[in-house]
Amino acid sequence: MDIDPAHAERIILEARPLIEASQAEPGCLAYSWALDPLVPGRVHVFEKWTDEAALAAHFELPNYTEMRTQLRSAGPITSSSRKYRVDHDEPVYDETGTPRADFFTLDTASAA
Repeated sequence: MDIDPAHAERIILEARPLIEASQAEPGCLAYSWALDPLVPGRVHVFEKWTDEAALAAHFELPNYTEMRTQLRSAGPITSSSRKYRVDHDEPVYDETGTPRADFFTLDTASAA
């Protein structure tokens, strides 16, 4: 999200208890907010949940609704929130230490 650069660091610091509460939720594998080092006022949010039910439960908790209220204190916000479902993951590097863009461990016969 992009917020007024004058408020970006304050927003993250004030959000710490809400971020920590989200990290402690059942099903939360990752929940992180970070300032972009090259774009003033840009905050990257990364979340990883075990499943849809855990994410749905997160949306119902006070730390989620309070976070939205807290963000509004920074003034206008431009954001793009997207969710992705990942069906396969694997290492970037193969057994020789070579970085690979393809999914080299994926059994292509079972993926078809």
